[in-house]
Amino acid sequence: MAPPLHTRGSTDGITSPRLFKVLRLEEALGSHVPLDRVMVDLRSRSDVDRDALQGIGVPVILEEGNSDVSPLPRLHSLSNPAVVGAGDAIRVHPSGQVNVLYRRGANANTLFATEACNSRCLMCSQPPRDEDASWRVAEMLELLPLIDPTVPALGITGGEPTLLGEGLRLVLEAASALLPDTTFHVLTNGRTFASAPLVDSFDSVTGRALWAIPLYADNARDHDHIVQAGGAFAETIDGLYNLAERSHRIEVRFVLHRLTVGRLERFAEFIYRNMPFVEHVAFMGLEPMGYARMNRDLLWIDPLDYAPALGEAVRRLSQRRMRASIYNVQLCLLDGRSRPFARQSISDWKSASAPECANCAAIDSCCGFFRSAGPQWRSRGIQPLP
Repeated sequence: MAPPLHTRGSTDGITSPRLFKVLRLEEALGSHVPLDRVMVDLRSRSDVDRDALQGIGVPVILEEGNSDVSPLPRLHSLSNPAVVGAGDAIRVHPSGQVNVLYRRGANANTLFATEACNSRCLMCSQPPRDEDASWRVAEMLELLPLIDPTVPALGITGGEPTLLGEGLRLVLEAASALLPDTTFHVLTNGRTFASAPLVDSFDSVTGRALWAIPLYADNARDHDHIVQAGGAFAETIDGLYNLAERSHRIEVRFVLHRLTVGRLERFAEFIYRNMPFVEHVAFMGLEPMGYARMNRDLLWIDPLDYAPALGEAVRRLSQRRMRASIYNVQLCLLDGRSRPFARQSISDWKSASAPECANCAAIDSCCGFFRSAGPQWRSRGIQPLP
C-alpha cells in the first residue's frame, strides 16, 4: 500500500507556497532540474555542511527533525515521512502543508486541471465546483520541468480539462516538449469537442494525447440521464467523430453500475459497429467517492451480478480485434475467460486490500479495492483464489 499524497511538517524560511523537486544530494548535483528548483533531501545525513550547500546555490533542504539552526530554508519533522521520497515533486506551504504533485515510481501520476465541469454525472468521484482555474494552468506549467522525463504516462483530469481551452493546449504542448517519450492520458467527457475548431487547436499533440471519453449507454436517453445534461450524448458522439477524423487517439470509458449494466452487450455492439477507430474500451467499476457515495442506493449493484454480461461484452470486442479492459473489478468476481482482461487499475495511493484477500494466490495481480470502499461496497463473492 502506497502512502497518501499529503502530509504536514514544519518550515523555516519558506515564506510563500513553492514547488520543488526532492532529490538526494548526489542526484541534485547532476540533475537536469535547475538547482534553484531542488529541495535537497538530507534526512539521515548529518555529514553535509549546510553552509557549503548554501554556497553552491541550494535553495532549501529537507531534514528529518528539528536539528541545529540551518543557514538554509528548510522543511522538517514530517508527520508521515514516507509521503515524500527522492524524485518526487512537491508543493510546500509556509504552514507546513505538503502536497505530492508527482511521485517517482507510482503506477499513476495525474495533473489536476480544474474543478469545473459541464456535466453532473450521478457517480462522479470528484464533484465539480465553479472556479477560475488559471492558477492551475500556471502551476502545471511550473510542475512539468520537475517530472522525470522517463515517466511512461501522465494523466490530466478534473473536472473537465477541455474547459481550460487554450490553457490545456499550452500544458500539452509544454509537456510534449519536456517529456518526449510520455503519453498524456486526458480524461474528458468529450462534449466540447463537438466544436471542430476546438479539436483543430490540438493538432500539435495528435498522437501524443490519448483522449479518455466516457460513454455510458448506446442511446441518448440513458447517457444524458446519467450525466445529468440534455444533449450530452449527441455532443459526445460528435466529439468522438471529430477527434477520429483528425487522427487523434481515443479511449472510451464505461462505468459499471445499476443504471448502465443492463445494456452492456448492446453497448459493446454499438462500439464495434460505429466506432472501430477507438483504440481502447475500458469498463470501470465504481469509485465510492463524491456523488457515487451519495447515490449508493441508486447505483450499487454487486459486481458478481453483472460479471457474466461484462465478460461477454469484453470478449465480443476482443473477437473483433478491439482492445478492451476491465478496471476496478476484483479477479475473484470474474470467470477464467474474463480475468485476462482485468487490470491493476487503482492508483497505488488509493488502493487497499481486504482481510479475506490475505491468502489469495492472485493478490499481486488483482486491482484490489479503493481505500474509500467500506464493507457496504464489497461484493458477496470476494474470496481468495487458490
